Order: sequence, then C-alpha cells, then structure tokens
Amino acid sequence: MTTYRLCKQNLLRKNKNFQNVYKTGKSYANRLAVLYVVSNGTENRRIGFAAGKKLGSAVIRNRVKRLLREAYRLNQFQVTPGVDMVLVGRQVMVKADYEAVSKAFIDLCTRAKIWETDLK
Repeated sequence: MTTYRLCKQNLLRKNKNFQNVYKTGKSYANRLAVLYVVSNGTENRRIGFAAGKKLGSAVIRNRVKRLLREAYRLNQFQVTPGVDMVLVGRQVMVKADYEAVSKAFIDLCTRAKIWETDLK
C-alpha cells in the first residue's frame, strides 16, 4: 500500500533552491497556477509551493498553498522522478475549490511532460 505523505526531504525550502528553479527551469501556466520545472539529476522529486503577497492576507496565501500541497500530495507518485518543481498559485485560485486545483495541477504536469499515466 502506498502512503501519501509529503516528506520534508522532498520539499524545496531554501531561497537559493527556489531561485535555481525559477532561473534555469521551464515554466508552464494555466488559469490557476504556474509550474516551474527543472531536472535535478537524482531519483527524487522535490517541490516548493509559493503564493505572492498580491493574493491577499496570510490566511488567504496559506489556503492557496494548502490546496497546492494537497493536489501534489495525492498525485505525487504519478509525477516523473528526478525533477525539481515550484508551484505558484494565481489570483483565481483564491476562490477555487480542491477539484479545480487538482485538475489544474494534472494539466500543468501533462503539458510539462512529467506526468506518468500508468502507476508502477
């Protein structure tokens, strides 16, 4: 049975890691979010979540990041290993529900060609 935990070692936390993904990675966007992707040369998937101050108060920004985290957590094993990603929420996500965010995440991963349709 697969556990759907989000381990701390698979999270991007440092500013330099975020900046590396922003500068060297390729970006894919849709209505709700922007996904930055870069290969990391390992077998780990690492991800960071961001929500800018333009979205609103800290409560709103934290809700957006929680939605992004949950969408990734439940779909993490369908993302190709060996990539660093940053997922950034947009203004429309403030009023979005989980289903819309999950579909947006899957759409972005599919366009970035990091989505594996068959589970191993």
